[in-house]
Amino acid sequence: MSPNGSDRSPRRPMRRKLLQALTAGLVLATATGCTYKDFPRLGMPTPTTEEAPRILSLWQGSWAAALAVGVLVWGLILWSAMFHRRSRTKVEVPPQTRYNMPIEALYTVVPIIIISVLFYFTARDESKLLDLSKKPDVTVNVVGFQWSWGFNYIADVPGSTGNAKTDKNLDAIPDRFKKDFPANAGGVYDVGTPGTKNPQTGNPGPTLWLPEGKTVRFVLTSRDVIHSFWVVPFLMKQDVIPGHTNAFQVTPNHQGTFMGKCAELCGVDHSRMLFNVKVVSPERYQQHLKDLAKKGQTGYIPAGIAQTPHEKNRETNNL
Repeated sequence: MSPNGSDRSPRRPMRRKLLQALTAGLVLATATGCTYKDFPRLGMPTPTTEEAPRILSLWQGSWAAALAVGVLVWGLILWSAMFHRRSRTKVEVPPQTRYNMPIEALYTVVPIIIISVLFYFTARDESKLLDLSKKPDVTVNVVGFQWSWGFNYIADVPGSTGNAKTDKNLDAIPDRFKKDFPANAGGVYDVGTPGTKNPQTGNPGPTLWLPEGKTVRFVLTSRDVIHSFWVVPFLMKQDVIPGHTNAFQVTPNHQGTFMGKCAELCGVDHSRMLFNVKVVSPERYQQHLKDLAKKGQTGYIPAGIAQTPHEKNRETNNL
C-alpha cells in the first residue's frame, strides 16, 4: 500500500506517461506525410537521375522504421529496468509466469506486419526501377571484364556502318533487348584499362558519356566473372553476370562527372575496376560519339560470354 493508505501505486501514472510518449514518438516517426526531401539523406549521395529519389525514399523509410522499432525496444528495456528492478525493502521472488498469450501474439504479429510492409514497398519500387516497357532514347552495352570496363554505344553514328541487331560481337545479348536497338546502328565503343584516367578530373578508369534528360538503357554483360555496375549518385547498381544479361534504365537530370565502380568482389584487382560517368547536353553527347568514330573506334567490342541454354530457355518462355 502507498503511504496515504491507497492501493494504487504511484508508479502507474509514470508508466502510463512513458508508454504514451513512446506511442506518440512511434506515430510521429511513421505516420507523417513527408517526402524524401524532408529527411536527411542518411549517408546517401545527392540523387542525379529521375529514378534515384525513389531509391532514396525507400532507404529513408527503412531507416525510419528501424529507428521507430529501436526506440520502442530501447524504451521497453529502460522501462523494465527502471520500474521492475528489485525492491530494497522486499526480498521476495516475484510472481512466475509461464507464458503470456497476448504478449507472445504481439511479438509474433508485429514483426510479420513490419516485414510485410517493408516487402511491399521494396517490391513496388523494384518493379518500377526494373521496368523496361518504355523504349529508351539511348542504349549502352556495358561490358565488364577483369579489370576494367568497355562501353558499346548502340547508335547510328556518322562514319560507322553495320547493324547492332546482327553484329557477331553482340551475340551474347538476347533478342528481347535487340528489338529496341535503333536501325542501322553501326555504333562506336570506348574501352579502358585500370590505368586509364579521366582527362578533366584525373579520376581513374574509362569515362562513360550520357546525355542529360534522355532515358538511357544499360545492357550489362560480362566476359569472365560476376561484376557489379554501380554509378554512385544514381543510387542504383546491378550485377554483371556471365551468361546472363541484366538491364535497367535511368534518366540523368544533372550534368557533371560522377564516380562509378564495381560493387562485386571479382578478384585480386577488384578495387581497380573504377570508371567515370560524364553527363552532358544531348548535343555534346552526339559530338562525343562522332569523335569516337573519327578516332576509328567504330563497331563494337565483344560483349561477353554467350548465354547458357538454361537462360535462353527461360527468356524464350517469358517473351
